[in-house]
Amino acid sequence: MRPVRLVRGFLTVGGWTLGSRVVGFVRDVMIAAYVGAGPVAEAYFVATSLPNMFRRFFGEGAFNTAFVPMFSKKLEGQEDARAFAERAMAGLLLVSGVVTALGMIAMPWLVLVMASGFAGDERAALATLYGWICFPYMVLISLTALLSGLLNAGGRFVAAAAAPVLMNLVLIAAMLGADRFGWDMGLAMAWSTPVAGVVQLALCWTAAARMGFPLRLVRPRLDPDMRRMLAIAGPAVLAGGVVQVNLLVGRQVGSFFDGAIAWLTYADRLYQLPLGVVAIAIGVVLLPDLSRRLKAGDVGGSRHAYSRGTEFALFLTVPAAVALMVIAGPLISVLFQRGDFDAADVAPTALALAIYGAGLPAFTLQKVLQPLYFAREDTRRPFRFAVHAMIVNAVVAIGLSPVIGFSAAALATTLAGWTMVAQLALHARDMGEAASWDDRLRRRLPRIVLASALMGGVLWVMARWLDAALHAPGTRYAALAGLIGAGVAVYGAAAVALGAFRPSDLKAGLRRG
Repeated sequence: MRPVRLVRGFLTVGGWTLGSRVVGFVRDVMIAAYVGAGPVAEAYFVATSLPNMFRRFFGEGAFNTAFVPMFSKKLEGQEDARAFAERAMAGLLLVSGVVTALGMIAMPWLVLVMASGFAGDERAALATLYGWICFPYMVLISLTALLSGLLNAGGRFVAAAAAPVLMNLVLIAAMLGADRFGWDMGLAMAWSTPVAGVVQLALCWTAAARMGFPLRLVRPRLDPDMRRMLAIAGPAVLAGGVVQVNLLVGRQVGSFFDGAIAWLTYADRLYQLPLGVVAIAIGVVLLPDLSRRLKAGDVGGSRHAYSRGTEFALFLTVPAAVALMVIAGPLISVLFQRGDFDAADVAPTALALAIYGAGLPAFTLQKVLQPLYFAREDTRRPFRFAVHAMIVNAVVAIGLSPVIGFSAAALATTLAGWTMVAQLALHARDMGEAASWDDRLRRRLPRIVLASALMGGVLWVMARWLDAALHAPGTRYAALAGLIGAGVAVYGAAAVALGAFRPSDLKAGLRRG
């Protein structure tokens, strides 16, 4: 992939992901309005976290970490990539199917493992019911993730990036239907999950067939390729398990504070908007590109791809992080306070958002640094680093929760994220020039930070000046739009004036290579 096509890939995936996150934000506002931070909301969030937790093992997480580099190299080497993909799909279907069956049987216990604070109240029964409905989604989304990896490796980014939009649209339609026809809101939300999985799988299956990979169902076979993929995926599965332990610790801490799981989830979803747009775009595009460059021995191209990925990530996420920390209160108040989400929910959710915001650059940089290892089929060191980050997460979350309450879960997530980045960056220096920053990135990084700081100062002053308007029913939306618009304008002007960005960069990135 040429440099300009690499940037086009970032923009294509980022654009579709932005669309998904905007629709997802509408979804979250509707959930907050319909069920607030009460028992139905908390039970639904725990239930949907179960299939999503396992899908990160078997889908876009550990499995694709091994599958995408191997598939990309087979494409580059003109090998039988289709047969390899079919065997990989058969193995994934077998494993995810067995796990789904076991999970359905063990659902009441799984719920308590996820949120032991639910024991003895109505949230446990609700989460178990919703879990039984949602859990088969894991098989569907795991297969979708494999097909998405195949499409991304072939440079076809649109269908895979568009699939999450369908998920959110299905859930929105379910909530509107429940409100219109008097259905049970929690059950409608739960049933939308497997329905959305079918829709997403159909989209990616069709796109793969059009790309020339109409995959067939074959018998699973443990051939040399599959053994190699399992050897690579094994440490990544363990690393994925560490990440899930981090999430589990956060949910466990939150489950002992009424409303905290919902507060943490709404804050998480909001900071995931910029994170998803940038980090997912980079992770999707960078891993197959680096894999192909390493296969071809292109050291200079690898360094350029890594540096542009880092620059793209920091240019967008550093100002986003500053904004989430400085105006967390107005964001949560204006965007979520309605219906069953009342004023008492605003302050704790805003606190969690500000803490998550401080970790936003770290969460994004992980997506830039990890492909340096995965493209070299090195999953062992990231696993070791993840274990260290897990220890930091557990110590902070459990140790500080008696002191600072539920916010210890958010703080632990942020500190663990920075711990992971520090380790990835430190050990990447052993990879030589291909994993080093180029001169352009070294010049621009301090300018990005300075431009973001200037924007943060303006936002802080304007938020206080607009405080009354941000809380008045007739003006709060316009006031928030003006606040965000001013922040974008100040950052853009400062970035260009300081040399952190040049308009010619965007023109070059949009050209077809």
